Amino acid sequence: MHKMQHFRVIGIRSVRSAPARRIACGLATPGRLIAYGLAASARRITCCWTSMLQYRPCSGRLLIIGKEARPIADQLTLDAPAGDWLRLKQEIKAAAPGMGIDKIGFASADPFLTLKDRLVKRRERSFECGFEEKDIDKRTHPELLFDGPRSILAIAVAYPSKLSDPPRSAPGVTRGIMARSAWGDDYHTVLRDRLRKLEAFIRERVPEARMESMVDTGALVDREVAVRAGIGFSGKNGSVITPEFGSYVYLGEMISNLPFEPDVPVTEGCGDCTLCLDACPTSAFAAPFVLDANRCISFLTQSKEEIPDELKEKMGNRLYGCDTCQVVCPKNKGMNWTHHEEFKPDPETVKPLLAPLLTIGNREFKERFGSGAAAWRGKKPIQRNAIIGLGKFRDKEAVPLLERVLAEDPRPDIRSTAAWALGQIGGEEAAEALSAASLGDPEGAVRVKAAEVLAAVREKVMRSSQADDTIV
Repeated sequence: MHKMQHFRVIGIRSVRSAPARRIACGLATPGRLIAYGLAASARRITCCWTSMLQYRPCSGRLLIIGKEARPIADQLTLDAPAGDWLRLKQEIKAAAPGMGIDKIGFASADPFLTLKDRLVKRRERSFECGFEEKDIDKRTHPELLFDGPRSILAIAVAYPSKLSDPPRSAPGVTRGIMARSAWGDDYHTVLRDRLRKLEAFIRERVPEARMESMVDTGALVDREVAVRAGIGFSGKNGSVITPEFGSYVYLGEMISNLPFEPDVPVTEGCGDCTLCLDACPTSAFAAPFVLDANRCISFLTQSKEEIPDELKEKMGNRLYGCDTCQVVCPKNKGMNWTHHEEFKPDPETVKPLLAPLLTIGNREFKERFGSGAAAWRGKKPIQRNAIIGLGKFRDKEAVPLLERVLAEDPRPDIRSTAAWALGQIGGEEAAEALSAASLGDPEGAVRVKAAEVLAAVREKVMRSSQADDTIV
């Protein structure tokens, strides 16, 4: 039996079990590691053990006895040397996949000054969507959000781009489509969970760490942080394009008081390609990297305001979001990431039948769509978008349902959209419903819309009749 002497352990960096070797202020014995320290000390005894672990309290202190001890990374204090932070950074990157993070990068917490200039110009041109933080300084100065920021960690989590055996539309059974960012569970929830795991991992190694995480709804601009952190480069459509996953990635970030060395930004770019700009259904790009959110279908589908007719005609059957500029991007060719179970799409949820959405109740809507990202604005925008889809499909079987919406729905903008859809479908039955609304709707704006649409329907019928006479 070896006699064991207990000493207070202060600031050990690595401890190995070895016969009669004195390490720091502790004494190691054959096959065992003896560490005697304060249980709530500022430093952690930097070892781990795989079996025979015992904890023995002793006068407010903690006695740790374990077999098969091996060293792990130190617990760091904020004044640790640069080499220690580099090792921790490498450890974080190695551990990230195990936390469900596909890519992680490190950026400085310096102000985003060039971004600020762009945001000011965007506001001057009224290109904002209205969902972003109103205070531009908060969007570009991390120090206004966090006391003493020293770094920002950016994460990317890849998501799928293809449906296997998707349901098809047919006459009378027309379907809408959710953008890929709305497939599976709400990515806000999923990424917040990933960031919580990352926070716990770091805090275990740096007890003094302070961190604040955000996903999409934070003040910082996710894409700008990701580009600075080396996650990817900014495409001309504004998406962050990663070399590994294309632009099919969700982004999140974490501001910290930890002095990590920044990563090198990705130098790849779009070159002279403009496919995304050319393919935009509403010509929402005023220039490369300059998006007018008021024309972007992705933002329009989330807006609760009535959509101008010229833009309704471009929306097609999109219920939430728009993927056109990503689908045409050559960097996304062949990219389809299915390794995260949370983002696995349910075909009937992401390509739902349009007609039933017009009468869906709050409870059913929550049950069907509540776990996904598309539900955050409630059912009204999706119902309005479904009406637009029925109009674009010119689905005559939907006319009786649209008539009821026009006559009975309590929401004036929904009734107005139904009038537009009936005008797209046309026919005598639609004209009768429009005539009734133009005379009897309680809202003046709806009466005006119904009258305008009715006049267009009648003119179309007249032109068609004249064409038939000419043929005869």
